[in-house]
Amino acid sequence: MTTQIFLASTLYGTATLAAALDTGCFAPADRRILLVSNNAATPETTPAVDEMSGFERLRTRFDDVVSWNEAIYPFHPGGWSPRTEDVPLWERHLRRLWRLGDDDVALAVESIQVHPALGVTQIFTDAPVTVYADGLMSYGPTRTKLDPLVGTRVERLLHLDLVPGLTPLLLTEFDVAPETVPTAAFTKVLAELADTGDPLPDVAEPALLLGQYLSALDILSPDEEEDLHVRMLRGAAGLGHERVVFKPHPSAPARFASALEREAEQLGVGLTVLDTPVLAEVLYQRMRPALVVGCFSTGLLTASTLYALPVARVGTDTLLDRLTPYENSNRVPVTIVDALLPEPSDRAAVTERRRSTDVDTLTALVRAVGYAMQPKILTGLRPEAEEYLRTRLDAHTRRYFKRRRLTSLGLPGGIPQRLAFLPRNSAARRVVRRARALRRSLKR
Repeated sequence: MTTQIFLASTLYGTATLAAALDTGCFAPADRRILLVSNNAATPETTPAVDEMSGFERLRTRFDDVVSWNEAIYPFHPGGWSPRTEDVPLWERHLRRLWRLGDDDVALAVESIQVHPALGVTQIFTDAPVTVYADGLMSYGPTRTKLDPLVGTRVERLLHLDLVPGLTPLLLTEFDVAPETVPTAAFTKVLAELADTGDPLPDVAEPALLLGQYLSALDILSPDEEEDLHVRMLRGAAGLGHERVVFKPHPSAPARFASALEREAEQLGVGLTVLDTPVLAEVLYQRMRPALVVGCFSTGLLTASTLYALPVARVGTDTLLDRLTPYENSNRVPVTIVDALLPEPSDRAAVTERRRSTDVDTLTALVRAVGYAMQPKILTGLRPEAEEYLRTRLDAHTRRYFKRRRLTSLGLPGGIPQRLAFLPRNSAARRVVRRARALRRSLKR
């Protein structure tokens, strides 16, 4: 007997799995289990995937639905991992709990480098693994160095073709082959969800603003995030849109909407704030927005690539400067959106749905940024990164790199060329370490 276990924490991810199953991306199995994980900070007050509107339409692809939160209670999915010596006990427990018996198990998980996906793969030590990615992070490098006992079991990376022609860097250190989930199948699954959920406001062809909760990640302050949403509204109004719908992040505080309402009144724009959680893709189908504005949300690319809607990005320049550390996994998504999509001020590019760069140029940029983020994981990309920085680093592309990072890696664009030998010079590094130690001691 063969059992496939699919781990999902979002409705979007579940829809991705449904599309993959509909198109035969997974081999036949005797049983398919959807393992639902609620990764919210307070799961008790936040609906899980299987409690959201539209889930029942996706439920038909699976034989059973089980809860990861219940299986590991009282631990939190995002912060718990099994101790090495307890792994056999946990596997025995889960096989009994989910009635797996002696079945051969295959796993499909998202974000394998973090929990809960990492914990699940560590428990089922012999299971082959498929990683599926439903967002832009798949185009960036693996955020941490994976244990080879996990990484070598990953057979492929399933991802949505959100940037046609761009190849993911995720898991390339293990020679994992990327495989796209057919776009037509994914949009067909999303069409099943179009008439689910609560009634939506009757606003035809509005400008749709996609809110993100970046202050929760300590990327922006709450005041800066309010200002970011206000800038989105001003951008839409500047393009002549008089009807605007704001889709806030489900966890964002109401004060963000209050600031927008005040600004809308001053601009003379009709603003509608959605008070029920709904996928952006459902809004694309039911409202058919005349414009979608966001920061670096994956929804911008689904709007542009899957639904041919005009899009504009706001605030990516600030994010590129603020993201810390440099290897922050949001860096590649921000880079892609910044390099590819226009700002509201570029009216012609927005209206004509014109991309700001070609896929070859974008590929070279992403691979250079990816190497700078994870040089120990993507060691083979150093020559490409050096070539990119030697030939394409200018006043515009420098925004994607930090001089200090380039200097520490001995890459072009760091310290002046005549001093380029220093980062590789052991004596110079010793002097720097001593100077830093002395400075720290003086501060005490």
